[in-house]
Amino acid sequence: MGRLEQWHPGMGIALEVTENLPATLCGKHYKVSKNIVKLDPKTRSLKEIQRLKWIHNLLVLTQSRAGNYGCHGMHEWAMVYSGADIRHAESAPLRLSQRETDEIVESLPITCSHFDAYRFFSPAALDLNKLRPTLRSREQNEQPACLHTNMDLYKWASKCMPWISSELLWETFLLAVRARELDMRASPYDLRQYDYSPITIENSAGRAEYEKLQKAISRRARSIRQKLIHQLSNITALTSQTTDQ
Repeated sequence: MGRLEQWHPGMGIALEVTENLPATLCGKHYKVSKNIVKLDPKTRSLKEIQRLKWIHNLLVLTQSRAGNYGCHGMHEWAMVYSGADIRHAESAPLRLSQRETDEIVESLPITCSHFDAYRFFSPAALDLNKLRPTLRSREQNEQPACLHTNMDLYKWASKCMPWISSELLWETFLLAVRARELDMRASPYDLRQYDYSPITIENSAGRAEYEKLQKAISRRARSIRQKLIHQLSNITALTSQTTDQ
């Protein structure tokens, strides 16, 4: 949350200094010259440059793919399959019995493409997934309908600070909150005590509702992802210019 409390204009925005600079604009990546303060791309380390390029490439690849709208949030169900580890048991009970939950997992296809979701599957559910996503295969697997991929826009934007604008970071945060709400409403947990009604993906009506909401989030994510790609493209271009000089 700390990054949300710090304002940064983003690369290419110059600000006139009329009084004492806020602490966030006095960081190592800022340069003040003739009462003008702006980000200086020459201050980035090789590691930072490589990170920004990697994130940009991942986002471009994700944006280029068709979305899979047939997953219906089954990753959360696979995480509690067989009752080996109910991650949120202390804060929310399961909506169905363990046996009923397991039957749902066994009866519906599981096509999780996101490593950070797949790695929390119960051991018994790992082989039920049609894909085998790994940390190294993100660029080959991530697709724009995935809720976790769209929540990750906030993570990637955070890792790009202060080079992108705080306004864009805030957009990614709001999207992540919206996606997480859908993620948990469609999960096997009972969240009615928190005023979240369940999306019952165990029946066709619930799956249709999930897909409708998933598509709305995906459309919003596509717009935000494109903004992030655009800002990172400008940063990459400036990197090339400063390297050539």
